[in-house]
Amino acid sequence: MSAPVAGGLRRFLAPAPPRPERCELCGVELAGEHRHLVDVEQRVLACSCPPCALLLDREGAGAGRFRAVPQRYLTDSRAELGEALWTALGIPVGVAFLLRTGDPERLLAVYPGPAGPTESDPGPSGTQTLTAATGLAALLRPDTEALLLVRTDGDRPGGDRLCALVPVDAAYALVGRLRKHWRGFDGGPQARAQLAEFLGDLRARATAVAVERSAP
Repeated sequence: MSAPVAGGLRRFLAPAPPRPERCELCGVELAGEHRHLVDVEQRVLACSCPPCALLLDREGAGAGRFRAVPQRYLTDSRAELGEALWTALGIPVGVAFLLRTGDPERLLAVYPGPAGPTESDPGPSGTQTLTAATGLAALLRPDTEALLLVRTDGDRPGGDRLCALVPVDAAYALVGRLRKHWRGFDGGPQARAQLAEFLGDLRARATAVAVERSAP
């Protein structure tokens, strides 16, 4: 079952807030780039100053309601990103991200499309297929990290493929960018250019890891 996406993506779909932004916990003014927290009860992102993010960047902080978004980027070049994975996940386009919500066994998929970003539940079968395709799935921190999957041009030679673990705010920002430029079913040239730029930046900062996949 698919549904229009909401929650954490709201910050990246709404008009840019007036400057300067402020930490939503202590109220201090924020300058330029800053970290985010996840309000796990409301499923929204909150801007944070470095001290507040550091305070909440540990297990159990904030009584479990707020969690600091980590800053790690990991890639898995051995991930199996063929047609079988996309079919199992029920994702009709070649870019999506998945995250773990309150239920550690449940994955939520978010992907762009003609009607805007969409959420879907891959179900137990899709989740099992994903964990067999990449070991990064087992490393996902609930609510705060996302598994980005990219497979452009299907199985044809010359397409771009990527499996990366990224901060959830980076994943939401990507989907927000794609929504602004998406045209037609496949996104069109402007959306593809936005995706290519994002992937170039991601690869420049990511660490490649070799992690074992679970048994199918």
